[in-house]
Amino acid sequence: MGKGGSLSEGVIKNIILSYTYVAIWIFLSFTVIVYNKYILDKKMYDWPFPISLTMIHMSFCSTLAFLLIKVFKFVEPVSMSRDTYLKSVVPIGALYSLSLWLSNSAYIYLSVSFIQMLKALMPVAVYSIGVLFKKEGFKSDTMMNMLSISFGVAIAAYGEARFDVWGVILQLGAVAFEATRLVMIQILLTSKGITLNPITSLYYVAPCCLGFLFIPWIVVEFPILRDTSTFHFDYLIFGTNSFCAFALNLAVFLLVGKTSALTMNVAGVVKDWLLIAFSWSVIKDTVTPINLFGYGIAFLGVAYYNHAKLQALKAKEAQKTGQVDEETGRLLEEKEGIEGVRKNEPED
Repeated sequence: MGKGGSLSEGVIKNIILSYTYVAIWIFLSFTVIVYNKYILDKKMYDWPFPISLTMIHMSFCSTLAFLLIKVFKFVEPVSMSRDTYLKSVVPIGALYSLSLWLSNSAYIYLSVSFIQMLKALMPVAVYSIGVLFKKEGFKSDTMMNMLSISFGVAIAAYGEARFDVWGVILQLGAVAFEATRLVMIQILLTSKGITLNPITSLYYVAPCCLGFLFIPWIVVEFPILRDTSTFHFDYLIFGTNSFCAFALNLAVFLLVGKTSALTMNVAGVVKDWLLIAFSWSVIKDTVTPINLFGYGIAFLGVAYYNHAKLQALKAKEAQKTGQVDEETGRLLEEKEGIEGVRKNEPED
């Protein structure tokens, strides 16, 4: 087989691998969301302790991340001073713990499908907070797109059959904290040249989360768990749930590393629609036509936002390539000029 044939095989192999990574990420993300809903919902497993569940996840993930980095040397740790850790990682850990606590709490009050619809507000929150912290420039067309997403989510909320004000507040709070965390990563880590992949991120951030969650856990959930004599820790349920949560982070590491962050965004859209369909068909949550109409508007806004981001990224890469080519051409001209001078120099 010629070079063309071997190239085709390589391309096909890469495509198959990319789709495999996407499928694994969608499956694990889907599984973690449904599994958390199953554990926390009072009509299912009936263990409504979101702080405790999040702490179990963080303990499990911290331990496995430590083993992968320090024992098995699967990934290299990031060189980080104590001062950087306290000023950069700890605030991110605080925001992450609040985001996880509130998002898990929302599963007690809201349907899986409606939570996915509310999560469509994430680009709105990230852009707004980015503008607030001057990491994003204010653009009227982008803001109009953000308003269209918000309008779509508002319609979806209006059509929600199981609308719960407290649940919506919890989920919107989770979106706000998560968006702030993403912007803070740019300000506190990326701007300093520190890049954390999902494994090193868990290694550094998960213990912080555990520490921050311990305070509200002692006040809110520990007294109830202490007085509930019927509760026994189910190692199978919580063990498999925690393993899925860690595997999801590993899948993110593989997906972004082998494809791109944009691929994960597109895969996320597919996952959201699958969750809405699953919530309606299997869990028997009510999904109304107004729900779908509103989410459809928000979905189009998010799709346009991702498209605009991709175009901006391509333009930036093209500009960088042009600058590199220009610099290379200048260096070649200088080299040719030097060689020409040397040739014209008289020999001793």
